[in-house]
Amino acid sequence: MHLDPEFLLRLLISAPPLLLALSLHELAHGYVALQLGDPTAKQAGRLTMNPLKHLDILGVLAFIFFNVGWAKPVPVDPRYFRNPQKDMLAVALAGPAANVALAIASAILLRLLTALDPGQPGYALTILLLLLKSSVWINVMLAIFNLLPIPPLDGSRILMGVLPPSAAYRFAGLEPYGIILVLVLFYLGIIGKIIMPIIQTLAKLLQG
Repeated sequence: MHLDPEFLLRLLISAPPLLLALSLHELAHGYVALQLGDPTAKQAGRLTMNPLKHLDILGVLAFIFFNVGWAKPVPVDPRYFRNPQKDMLAVALAGPAANVALAIASAILLRLLTALDPGQPGYALTILLLLLKSSVWINVMLAIFNLLPIPPLDGSRILMGVLPPSAAYRFAGLEPYGIILVLVLFYLGIIGKIIMPIIQTLAKLLQG
């Protein structure tokens, strides 16, 4: 079986920033939920940066083949919240917000390193620059993809946080079918057509 060297290199370069981005995304969800009174993620051992606790096999395969992926959602029990709808909105926003922050931090460091060494970078610096570029792209991707209003993605929970309670409850009923819808939209190429131009534009803006 022949493996494309460029494909393998892309996987090797993208693996560390992907694992970091996924772990931070889910940790952010669980941490905000804990601050709002829900210990479910903590009790499940999900308040960690250990990527093995957060990996979802379908999400990883989607990233490898479609350049868009996701992690295993942290468990959240809104019954612990004082204001379930408002607090779930905050929890949902935490993941994409963490990825935006990491994308910006990666872009700043990328620009600083490029400015400090404008000449021909050495091998180690070249690898670091590639990792940072990958981190920018991956974190922008995770933020944008998760904002899609399809259950169980964060965008659906954000939408439920602003809908009237009755409409939010009906919309939540779609969640068992959400992952099937996501996979179908991936297969048809619809998700890529919608979000890839946005991801590429934002990543280029950040990288300069």
